[in-house]
Amino acid sequence: MAEETHVDPLIQLLRDSKVVNATQVEEILEEQKRTGNAARKVIMDLGIVKEDDLLVMIASHLGTSVINLAEREITDEVVKAIPASVARMYGVVPISLDASGVVLATSQLLEPAVVDEIRFVLTRDLIFVLAREEDVKSKVTKFYGEDSDSMNDMLNKLEADMDAGGVVELTEGKEDETGLEQAANATPVVRFVNLVLYEAVQSKASDVHFEPFEQEFKIRYRVDGALYEMSPPPRRLALPVISRIKVMSGLNIAERRLPQDGRLQMNMLGRQIDFRVSTLPTEFGESVVLRILDRSTVSLELENLGMPTEVYDTFSLDIQKPNGIIIVTGPTGSGKTTTLYSALRRINTVDMKLLTAEDPVEYDIEGIIQVQVNEAIGVTFLNCLRAFLRQDPDIIMVGEIRDFDTAQIAIQSSLTGHLVLSTLHTNDAAGAVTRLIDMNVEPFLISSTLESVLAQRLVRTICQKCKTPLPPDSQKTLLERLSLTEEAVVGRPFYYGKGCSECHETGYRGRKSLVEYMTVTEPIRELINERKPTLTIRAKAVELGMRLLRDDGVRNILDGYTTAEEVLRYT
Repeated sequence: MAEETHVDPLIQLLRDSKVVNATQVEEILEEQKRTGNAARKVIMDLGIVKEDDLLVMIASHLGTSVINLAEREITDEVVKAIPASVARMYGVVPISLDASGVVLATSQLLEPAVVDEIRFVLTRDLIFVLAREEDVKSKVTKFYGEDSDSMNDMLNKLEADMDAGGVVELTEGKEDETGLEQAANATPVVRFVNLVLYEAVQSKASDVHFEPFEQEFKIRYRVDGALYEMSPPPRRLALPVISRIKVMSGLNIAERRLPQDGRLQMNMLGRQIDFRVSTLPTEFGESVVLRILDRSTVSLELENLGMPTEVYDTFSLDIQKPNGIIIVTGPTGSGKTTTLYSALRRINTVDMKLLTAEDPVEYDIEGIIQVQVNEAIGVTFLNCLRAFLRQDPDIIMVGEIRDFDTAQIAIQSSLTGHLVLSTLHTNDAAGAVTRLIDMNVEPFLISSTLESVLAQRLVRTICQKCKTPLPPDSQKTLLERLSLTEEAVVGRPFYYGKGCSECHETGYRGRKSLVEYMTVTEPIRELINERKPTLTIRAKAVELGMRLLRDDGVRNILDGYTTAEEVLRYT
């Protein structure tokens, strides 16, 4: 079941101070869910409280004062009192320093857990004062630059700390639980892990991979679907770093022989970020992958998915149908779940009951009952679907149709008056029919319940800052690979990204979907009943107006959204 929504302490303060009523709190929470923005920004954007008044309220609550940071002179010695990564991650600026501790200016109402974390990382006593957000950001940029600490500098400091005994050296004889905890909680390791996660969020990465090998320890980010490797830390750091992540996510640090799954939350850049953690034992240690769930980087609005107008219009109508099955297909990482979530948000009204079975539940959506599948204790997709039918739902979403039993009960749900949304792993829309038949589902059941299939891929979009027309010679080669003639694209050049600081020299920034949408009409139902192969069904769908993934890719190339290389890679 989805977890109870965490109420930001700032919202709680406004509520306790009777500055906002229950209706305004609901409005703030709804806007937070919709945009992923921090509570402070939402409150400012809605005009509920002016910033200066808000700072006075926070200062009064904390028993501190509000200062004019813009006019405050800060010495170099004070600036060096905290690392740049801490200043940027938590949005704080040191303004004075003495033997007992450091005074930090912030514009936020920091949670106690965050204050404890900063105190632990800095190993100093802390006093907080309040200042305007723009002034804090300006000082952070002025003193610490826009880029994070040099990772090489951080690694050099770490190695020095390890050599000096600041990090427990884990040898074969000292890999007990006590040694692991000491290494995981060493201040240099805590700083390093926080910096890695901060840079990942800052770079809008979707995943962080920690991979130990025999002679090296790799850390890689996945940004816009592509993996990028950071400066590799020393191999001996693998165990402390991985142990630190396991401690943060509540996993058993002594268990290194079995896979484990966990979850952790961190406050970064003024908002709460969720991480899903997965460990996998390998020959040279545990491989750990963190999935970053940052609502501010994901739009769960149907109109923001980049579908062609005709597909968007048809899909929007299909998800309003009272019954039937709608399937989204594509490989892992193609955005299927985001599409389904966006569809659920569109049809989630007070007069409809929505139930979902997911593995895992990635984003909590208000008003929808979400169930986490856990096969280890018998909470399978099949059992969830059976239980759902006794809960009087209108719409059911099952994360994936994996086998005959799940497909059969999804069909039964559809036949008894429910709309069912789900996913399949197939290469194209027409392939979903063949996949269901391969699961031994009777064709007449497929044809009578399947309403439509949406196949999609995610391709990287060209950075708009360094977007450049492709030279004619290079374009000619790509036209041949795309099976296009020069006459078909006359006057419409291909584009690519040269690479700039905005896109970290990759030439790409962001992603969008390529789609093909097969509506199951009577001619296609007849082909399904006759067990016709995928090629025949696809040809009929194209004849009836379906645009293939490759065709949608070419449209996006000619419109200047993506490159020919991306389309060729994914279609």
